[in-house]
Amino acid sequence: MSMTDPIADMLTSIRNACRAKHRKVDVPASNMKQRIVDILRETNFIEDYIYIEDNRQGYLRIYLKYDAKENSFIKGIKRVSRPGLRKYVGHQNIPKVLNGLGIAIISTPRGVLTDEQARAAGVGGEVICYVW
Repeated sequence: MSMTDPIADMLTSIRNACRAKHRKVDVPASNMKQRIVDILRETNFIEDYIYIEDNRQGYLRIYLKYDAKENSFIKGIKRVSRPGLRKYVGHQNIPKVLNGLGIAIISTPRGVLTDEQARAAGVGGEVICYVW
């Protein structure tokens, strides 16, 4: 069975692993997923990730981050643009997630950026997801 939205599948895997208090989650790799996970690491939503080669597509092992009370740093993660309904924004309409407490991940002509980076670069694009 083919997967119609692999990014939504990755976000759901991360969301479910956070709710179940898992320390790590494995997802099939792609360049877009790797860049999204890179942004999550840069913004301190996850500890780290590694790429594991398996002579096929490979996969990403994502290490989730928790505080001292075992609460996940990722409170919510939501797919915005999907294959059935793409969501594009111009540079002047880039959304703020929870008044700046969260991030929006945006695919722009300059690569996959956070909302803050896209505003600074003055570029818009496809809103991939919100993380808070």
